[in-house]
Amino acid sequence: MIVCTRLRDTATSVLTLVLSGGTLLCCALPILLIALGLSGAVVFLTNALPWLVALSQHKVWIFAISGIYLLFTAWLIYRPERACPADPELARLCARADRLNRGIFWVGTAIYAIGFIVSYLLLPIQQLF
Repeated sequence: MIVCTRLRDTATSVLTLVLSGGTLLCCALPILLIALGLSGAVVFLTNALPWLVALSQHKVWIFAISGIYLLFTAWLIYRPERACPADPELARLCARADRLNRGIFWVGTAIYAIGFIVSYLLLPIQQLF
């Protein structure tokens, strides 16, 4: 039961990282490249990966689903009733899994934040100046 719970939590954290990375890849990277004057790189990306265009057309949904999933992962990782077992070996493994899950969660959150800033805030800030 404990191993299954830890495996589920780790899988959830990895999925969070993948979803957050998806927001960065589909929406933030092309906008950032264009803002830096590298529109040729965007043309190459959309030629090599045509599904990026379809993802970019639905970026509001992608960011919403990823954000909700990040909140769900935060609840799983930081919920109050979460505790490690009393057995020393299992407690050590549990603590290691918790550190891994928290690390993956915060990396995913940082990637999501970067994607959000670039996708929604960079252009208005750039137009201000």
